[in-house]
Order: sequence, then C-alpha cells, then structure tokens
Amino acid sequence: MPDIPFGFSLPGAQPPDPSDPQQMQQFMAQLQQMFAGGPDNGPVNWDLARQVAASQLAGSGDPAVTMYERHHVEEALRLADLWLDPVSALPSGIRVAAAWNRNEWIFNTLEVWKKLCDPIAGRMVGAMGDLVPDEAKAQLGPMQSMVATLGGALFGGQLGQALGQLAAEVLSAGDIGLPLGPTGTAALVPANIKAYGEGLELPEDQVRLYVALREAAHQRLFGHVPWLRAHVLTAVETYANGITVNREAIEEAMSRVDPSDPESMQAMALEGIFTPEDTPQQKASLARLETALALIEGWVGHVVDSAVADRLPSVASLAEAFRRRRAAGGPAEQTFAALVGLELRPRRLREAGALWSAVTEQRGIQGRDALWGHPDLLPTDEDFADPQVFAQGSSEWDISELDDLDKGPEEK
Repeated sequence: MPDIPFGFSLPGAQPPDPSDPQQMQQFMAQLQQMFAGGPDNGPVNWDLARQVAASQLAGSGDPAVTMYERHHVEEALRLADLWLDPVSALPSGIRVAAAWNRNEWIFNTLEVWKKLCDPIAGRMVGAMGDLVPDEAKAQLGPMQSMVATLGGALFGGQLGQALGQLAAEVLSAGDIGLPLGPTGTAALVPANIKAYGEGLELPEDQVRLYVALREAAHQRLFGHVPWLRAHVLTAVETYANGITVNREAIEEAMSRVDPSDPESMQAMALEGIFTPEDTPQQKASLARLETALALIEGWVGHVVDSAVADRLPSVASLAEAFRRRRAAGGPAEQTFAALVGLELRPRRLREAGALWSAVTEQRGIQGRDALWGHPDLLPTDEDFADPQVFAQGSSEWDISELDDLDKGPEEK
C-alpha cells in the first residue's frame, strides 16, 4: 500500500479492507496526515503535494544523478557561458552550476509554486466554505475548519500530481520560462535531457549543451535585470487574481465524494473549477503576461542561436524542436493549465525572435540588451506586428541604461 492518502493514490492502489485491522489503521493514519495541514498553514497542504509528487516519481522512476553526469552538466554550463559572452551585453548570471534529479527540481522550485498557487487555492477553499448553508455553519462550529482543510488537501494532492508530471519533463530550472529556482543557480535535469534527446534521435551531448545555453541565457537575464523576476511573477499573480471559481463545478465534484468510499476521493478531479474572467482587465492582464513570456523566450532563443552559429551540427533541428516544445506545451503543462487555469507557455515566439533579430541588426548587441534597463523600454504586443518599425525607432534609446542593469532601484 502506498504511503500516501488514498484520495491521491497511485494508479492501481486498493482501498483498505474493513475486516483487516492493519489496513484500516494505515488508512486512518493516512487520513490524519491528509487533514494535518490546517488553515493556519495556508490554503494548500504543501506537505501532501510534495508527498504525492514524490510518490508519483517513485512510480515512474527518478534516477540519481551520477558524478559523471554532474561533471558533464558543469562543463556544459561553463562552455555555454563562454559561447554567450560575445553575443550578450549581459554578463554571466551563474553562481552555482547544479545537476538535479526530478525530486530536487520539485524541492528547489516549491517556494515559487507556493507564491503562484496559494492565491488561487485560497479562492477555491473559500468557495467550498460558501457552499455550506449558514444554518449548517452554526451547527458545525469548529468543524467548519475541516472544510478548509479538505479543500487544501484536495488541491495539494492534485497539484502534487501536476508537479510530479512536470518534474518528469522539465529539462532545466528555467525551462518553462518562469524564474522558479534559486537566484544564480543554473540547474539541468540529466535524466529528462537524456529522454528528450532519445525522442529527438539526436546526440545527448548536443541536446545537453543546447539546454545549458538556454539555461545560462535565462540566468543572465534574470540575474542582471533586477526588476524582471518580480515583473514576471507579478504578471502571473495579477492574472491569477482575475481567475474565478466555478462554484457549480465544485458542488458537482463534492457531490461525488463519499467519505466512506476512498475510491470516490481518488476519482475526484478539480479540472474545470477555475476559469478566467472574460473582462477587459483580465484580457489585458493575460496579454501582458504572454508578452513578457514571449519577450523572454524570444531573447533567449535569439542569443542562443547567435551563440551556437555553426558550432553544433544539429542546431537547426534543436532550435525548431525547442520552439515547438515551448509554443505547444507538453502534457504536464496542459495538466497544470487545467488545474489552475493558467497556461505556462509563451505565444508569438517567432514574432518575438524576429523582433529581437531586427533590433540587433539596427542597434547591435548593446542597444538590444539596453531595452532590459526598464520595463517601459520593452516592446509591446503591438510592436510584434512590425519589428522593423520598432527597431528603427531605436535611435531614441540611450544605451547608457545598460549600465544600470546590475543596480537595484535604490541605487539608481
């Protein structure tokens, strides 16, 4: 029997046999753990999320990182930084080079996931509480907290499943475009890179180096543009704040739960509960988020392709594969989108890449990277339509902005 609550068991888990005291004792212990995270600990049972993700990875496999792989990752990131130096005005942002297994990716990114998911989960938990009639609330008394705890456990369990799926696919710390890992830590996931390379039928060392180039480029951007991390995460939070909770969907899902039947908990799904508000403010918020992700990914792709040039035999295949991968999103990203109503993939990648290319031709590397000096200097969604017009307007830019990239707001 898996050591996780039955509501989020691995496929094939069997409910306890009521006639077996040992199984029932295990089941009650699991239920107790499920309800251990009270409302004072936030709307999501993150301990449960971690356990579910770890159990899911245990089922699919999570190979340990060998010293051989760690050495290759460090060498790939070192070489990547050397190749990026001539094509980027931003210096290296790597302070630590790391090779993570899948569980380490979850552990090292969990704090950012908390920041992103807690507000959404809080609204779901609040909506679950609203389903209880006022007269029933008076009768429940202290038991009302169990509703919030149940909501946090349900959300935590299914979020753990989504994170477990993502961990089995991501290639690096910055793979999905958000600054999920610790600042200055460039990390690759060797097991996933190997599997991805096999799927592309390309040499593993070339795939690893290309991923290292992308990771090193992300680190330069987020390491030396001090406002960018908060800008992206705030854009995600602002969009999330406009997501509404479908109370009918919660009510329908809860109606299928039978406390005496653990399998009913296992079958419960939260997909469809969260929907974006169809308002001008929410559309504008989504546009800002998509533009930010596209500009980041477009810049990364542009400088990486410039750095690689003819150095990697498979560069054309790799570049196209990564563009498609980021634009389409994988099954894990789609699961996360269904769970929290947020798609973690940039649109208009090709347009963003063309825009950065046009700017580089017009003003050079220094002028291009000076745009990151302030969010007001960045292209807007409308600028994607005609990159040349935007690039030609670059004569008004002051590339001395680049000198301020490493300074915080208090130093400017």
